[in-house]
Amino acid sequence: MAIILNIDSSQETASVCLARDESPLLMELNENQSDHASWIHTAIQNVSKTAGIALQQLDAVAVTIGPGSYTGLRVGLATAKGICYALNLPLITISTLKMMANAAKKTATGLICPMIDARRMEVYAALYDKNLSVLSAEEALILDETTYHSFLAAHPILFCGSGSKKLQPLIHSPHARFGEIQFNALHLTGLSFHAFTLREFASLAYAEPVYIKEFYTKGRRK
Repeated sequence: MAIILNIDSSQETASVCLARDESPLLMELNENQSDHASWIHTAIQNVSKTAGIALQQLDAVAVTIGPGSYTGLRVGLATAKGICYALNLPLITISTLKMMANAAKKTATGLICPMIDARRMEVYAALYDKNLSVLSAEEALILDETTYHSFLAAHPILFCGSGSKKLQPLIHSPHARFGEIQFNALHLTGLSFHAFTLREFASLAYAEPVYIKEFYTKGRRK
C-alpha cells in the first residue's frame, strides 16, 4: 500500500489529491491561476489534516512536469521537491498531456489527442492510444488543415484541452471529435501509482519542468 500526494498546477486550475494506491482520498482545487503559489501549501495541509494522514506517512509525491504554464510548472515542481527533500521521499513526474489523456480515456472511442494552448495558432500536443501508449510524441505544433491528417485517415481521434478549440474550425474529418474534458490531480492517481510500483522515480537534483519550447523573458531596459 502506498500513500501518494499528487500535485498539478500546470494550467489555469491547480489541484492536489491525496491517494491510497490509485484510489483518491481527498482533493482540493484552485481556479485562480495567479494564486497557485500561495494556495498550494495550505491545500496540501488541508487534505492531509482532513484525511488524517500526516505528510510523514507519505510514500511518494507526484507532480505534472509539463508542458504548461511556465510559472505554474515551477510552483508545482518546487513544492513537490521541497516535500520530497524534507521527508526523504521519491519524486514522480508525469507528463501533463498524459494526465489529460488519462482523463479522456473513458470518453474516447479511438485515439486521444490532448492539446494545450500555446498562443496564436500553436499548441503543445501528443497523440495516445486508449492504453496511453504514445503514437506521436509531445511537441509544439502550428495548427492547420493537415494536423494529424494521416492518423485521422484511419482512426477516430478525440481532441481535448484548451488548444483543441483552435483546431476545431480547421478539421472537417468525420473521424475528428472534440470534447470538453475536465482534468486535475485526480487523474494523476493511477499514473503515479503505476510509476511507484515500477520505481520510476525522478532525480530530486536534476528534474526540471518540460517546457517543450524555450522560455524567454525580456531584459529590463537601462
